[in-house]
This record gives sequence, structure tokens and C-alpha cells, in this order.
Amino acid sequence: MKLRATTQIILLNSICLLYVVLFIYAAVSKLLDFEQFRLQLGQSPLVSVFAGWAAVGVPTVELFISLLLIFPKFRLAGLFASFSLMVMFTTYIIIILYFSAFIPCSCGGILEKMNWTQHLFFNIGFIVVAIFGLVLSREPVYFEVNSVQKEPVNFLFFFKKRNALILSICFLSSVSLVVLLYALSEHSIHRNNSFLRRYPHHPVTQLNGLPITYNSYYIAGVANDRIYLGNVTAPLHLLSIDTSLHDVKPIRLRLERRHNYTFSAVQIRINAPYFYLIDGTVPIIFKGTISEWFGRPLVKEKKYFSLLEPMDSNHFALRSMNPFTNEYVLGTLFTNDSFHLKLAPHLLQKQVDGTFDTDGMLTYNKQLQQLIYVYYYRNAFVVADRNLQTVYRGKTIDTVSHASIKVAYLHTKKEKKLVIQPPMIQLFSTSAGKYLFVISNRLGRYEPEAMLKEASIVDVYNLQKQTYEFSFYLYNYKNEKVKSFKVYGNLLIALTEHYIVTYKLKANSFDFTLQD
Repeated sequence: MKLRATTQIILLNSICLLYVVLFIYAAVSKLLDFEQFRLQLGQSPLVSVFAGWAAVGVPTVELFISLLLIFPKFRLAGLFASFSLMVMFTTYIIIILYFSAFIPCSCGGILEKMNWTQHLFFNIGFIVVAIFGLVLSREPVYFEVNSVQKEPVNFLFFFKKRNALILSICFLSSVSLVVLLYALSEHSIHRNNSFLRRYPHHPVTQLNGLPITYNSYYIAGVANDRIYLGNVTAPLHLLSIDTSLHDVKPIRLRLERRHNYTFSAVQIRINAPYFYLIDGTVPIIFKGTISEWFGRPLVKEKKYFSLLEPMDSNHFALRSMNPFTNEYVLGTLFTNDSFHLKLAPHLLQKQVDGTFDTDGMLTYNKQLQQLIYVYYYRNAFVVADRNLQTVYRGKTIDTVSHASIKVAYLHTKKEKKLVIQPPMIQLFSTSAGKYLFVISNRLGRYEPEAMLKEASIVDVYNLQKQTYEFSFYLYNYKNEKVKSFKVYGNLLIALTEHYIVTYKLKANSFDFTLQD
């Protein structure tokens, strides 16, 4: 391949101009919408931990390289820098596409309309252009023909070994830097998080919604492709709804000797083929089948509890009050041939008073056969097996590690009360498969405040890997925020004030296969 000097200079100037236009446009676009750019970096699975530095550093480097390319004296350095930066961008995209746990939304600016694959080929094209520019940047050399005519020598011959070595070093250094940032970011996100969330691209799809009139409903359970809603104001009445939300049937429970009990805090739990009507203030547990809807008393002794979740037909996880310390304690209740209550005082960790500071939500994960307790007022949860042995103690991505509890003791009444209502760190939790889902109303870094009004933020944790995975939005349905939900397979069933809403969990974001 042979080029004349004028053609060589024109091509080189065109390449430099092309890069200058690209970098200046990209940098200015980022700076004009700086908060949006920083938000995108904060949600990136690669550089979220370094989003603050990268948001300033990337446009600054782009503008600096543009200056190098403008002045002929520094043009060679500018082309090497351009090559290195484009290799870094390309490595970033390759990791996003092939190694990241999820693919975030595409970038804005000049590449706003491109998907990630198109963006990849765009960058590769500019890498080739940079290499071509580096070859052209050598001074043209001529040889004589018949001592009269001058012809340019094959310019590839004059791309010296030194430049090839520098190019190789730039390539390896750029790739290594991005891989290192990815490794450090992954470690920080999973193990040492500073409240940075990552949002995959639409992991949840809304399917359907149905009005349910009253705000007193709660999800009692799912069985045989039907959803069962309990009602705190009408405790013996259930709504049975098919998962497509088209068929609604009312159910009335019948209880044996129901008039012998004074109920005050009734809840219903569905654990097919059984249902349980529970009230820990009585205390009482009624058990019956979902085919008959007739319950018989199960509890033979007065063992009070504030939370209870069935683990199997006669085995329950519960939260009770320790009779010796008057503090919350987790335990299990076995009601087969004999009635046995087992408490585990070591599971809940006291910080202030052992009651308000350990208040939280109890969930039983049938697939993992583990009970999970998530604290309301601090960024912590505990996972235990059916024998009440600690599996591990986890931290949510929030930074509040100590419950902000102030208690007033009323000695005359032997009572204690909260002086002020502390901020709730975790609003709601549930578990399915290997995942723990937690609703939070606290914004992480680089998150727009408007999202607190537009959606519920759900953080997802992997109980088997003991890591934070990602977060997603459950957007308001008809201007009502999701207050609770349950997950059954790939179906997410949510409740707002006056609606039940179903969502599908996408397979590319959720894997419900358990590890051995």
C-alpha cells in the first residue's frame, strides 16, 4: 500500500479531527448533564464504586486528549492516548456484555441511540482508525525512479518496532486497568458496599392489576395457581384469585369452637394443602385443609408469640418474648405428637433494649429450609436453619448499622415506650429460591430523589452466595405504591392500597436454581 505525502497528511488530519469532534462532543454532553452521567456510572456493574471520580475524570481526559490532537507537536501522544481510551471503553463494553451479572441501560450523549453491541463495533472501528492514524503519523519517505521521479515508500515498513511496542503496552495497560476496576468494584459492591445500588435493565415486567377495594388485605399465600388474600378487619374472610387476576372467589373460614376464643390479631397462612389461622395474643393456631376451609385448634399450651410462619405441616418458626429478659427471641414450635417450644436467644442481637431495636420481619424459605429475620431499624439480617443454628449474619447495602432507638421506661406500669419513632431502614422483606427481597425507602448514592415517589425500591440478596446482587423498581400502580409482595416461582404478587398487581421476574436476571 503506497500513499503520497499530501494524501497522507490529509488522512492524518481527518483522523485527528474526527477524534477531536468525538471527544469534545462526548465530554460536553457529559458535563452538560453531569448528574445524569454520574447516575449512570453509579448504576454500572463495573465502575459504580468509582462513579464520583469517573464522572469527572472521563470528560476531563477526553478534553485533554482533544488538545493533544489539535497541536501537531503532541499529535503522536494524542493518538496513543486516543487508542488507549477507546481500548478501555471497548473492554468495558465486552465485560458488560459477556461477564457482567446484568446489562444496564445504554449510555447517553453521542451514543444514546445505540445498543451495547452497536456501541462495541463503533468503538472497535475507532480503534482501527487510531492505529491507522499512528501509522500515518510517521514522516513520508521517498525513493527515486530513473533519478527523476519520486515515489513514496510503503509506509507500513516505517511503523517502527518502538511504536509497535508502545502500542502493545498501551493495549495491555488499558485492558488491565478496566479489568482491575471491575474486580475492585465487584468486591466492594458485594462485600464492602457504601450504599451504591446497581439496576439491571428491566428485570421485572408488569403483567396485570385488579382492584380489591379495601386497604386491609394481605397476602396469605399461594396454592394451586391461586392467590389467597387475608383481611385484618374481616379475619374469617379470604379472597381467592387466580394468578391471571381474572377469577375472584370469596371464602369464609369455619372454626371449631371459635366462640371459646377472643381474637385480637388474627393472621392466615397458606401452606398447601393446609391453612393456618393464628393469633399469638390468645395464643391459638387453627389448622385445616384448603379443600374444606374448616380449622381445628392445634395449640395445646399457652405459648405466646408475635410472629409465626409455618415450615411444614406441624413445625413453625416464630418470634416470642423471652420470659426471663422480656426481650424478643426467635424459636420453633413443634406440634406433632407432643407440643415442644424451642427458643434461640443467640439469634437476635440486642443493641439498646432487646425489643424495639430487634423488631423486624420473619420469613421462612421453603426451598433453602431456612428462616430469615430482617431488622426494621438497622442494616442487618440473620439466617438460621430449622434447628435454629446460625447460617450467617448478613448486612444490607444501607449504611445504618445501629438502631436509632430511644426508650422511656414507665416503672410504675412496668412498660417501656419509644420516645420518638426511629427511621425504618427495611420496610418489608420476603424470600424465595436463593433470594432475599427487601423494600427500602432510602436512596443510595447517585439515585434521583423523584424515584421515592414514583416506585418502591427492592434490593435483592443471594442467600447462598451471601452477597448483594442488584436492585429494581416496582413502579406505582395507578399512583399507589407497592407496600408488600410475595414471590412464587417467577411470579411476583404485590399489593398496593387498593390493588393486587402481578409481575414476571425475567430469567436473565433471576436464576432460581439452587446450588448444591
